[in-house]
Amino acid sequence: MKPRILLLASAMLAGATLLGSPASAAAGKPLWVVATLSTFGDLVRTVGGDHVDVAVIASPKFNPHFIEPKPSDVLKMRRADLLVHAGLDLEAWRGPLLDAAGNVKVGPGQPGELDLSQGIALLEVPQGAVSRAQGDIHLYGNPHYWLNPDNALIMAMAIAAKLSDLDPANAQDYAVRMQAWTQQLSQRIEAWRQQARALQGKEVVAYHNEWPYLLHFLGLKGEEFLEPKPGIPPTPKQLAFLQQYMTERRITAIIQPSYVPTQAGEALAKRTGATLLTLCQGVGELPTCSDTLQMLDYDITQLSQALHPTS
Repeated sequence: MKPRILLLASAMLAGATLLGSPASAAAGKPLWVVATLSTFGDLVRTVGGDHVDVAVIASPKFNPHFIEPKPSDVLKMRRADLLVHAGLDLEAWRGPLLDAAGNVKVGPGQPGELDLSQGIALLEVPQGAVSRAQGDIHLYGNPHYWLNPDNALIMAMAIAAKLSDLDPANAQDYAVRMQAWTQQLSQRIEAWRQQARALQGKEVVAYHNEWPYLLHFLGLKGEEFLEPKPGIPPTPKQLAFLQQYMTERRITAIIQPSYVPTQAGEALAKRTGATLLTLCQGVGELPTCSDTLQMLDYDITQLSQALHPTS
């Protein structure tokens, strides 16, 4: 990442500070922020510091597609000053949760809502008609965009701008924290790009199509999956196909998050000599993924060591 990225972040935050908002936080009272996913919650805490209290709905230990909100989550949403979410069609449970909470100020298009997909260059946007026969297809593009380090900057900048808009009295603090974190991220990105140089063009097989943004950042390919169709569990036929596919292409890594069964991946790894990697989709999914930077570093290091063992 170049120094101009730091300048861009500062300029955007300065613009947000000038805008202000009648929805500002009460003096001395932290903003109550509800984040749908743990990674979003971590970014809010990173930028907001002591000026925010953050509640996360979806545990990183579970597939974010299939969360069942609890009554306590309704109460969290009911008192929220800001809702930070993934947008698109990842969180089908978000709409019913909002309806149950009845908190109009964090509803779609309201000042207390932040859709982090805005400003992201989405991958795998369907072309033409889609149907359920294709499995669980995402209508607007792949929604797992937070796993690209470049997108982490875009998301954090959007959070900083929104916090400054809602709470202009503390906008300078948000700007300072944002600039410090951007500096850390830029240094990590340079190191990660160095690691990725030895990986260019290599291919992995994934359990589910959750990783295209991370693979894109690293210059890797991921074209085949243990699921024969999105959302359909692995079948013997699919595993037999993948065994031949991986052997022919000398693919040495299978990747999946911690919350899916390991039996199919372990069996395929044994048949092909590949390494089965458990990567983090969200902050806190594994102990080593305790914040956004640690999560990205863990995932990238695991892939680098598996695909380029001498690195």
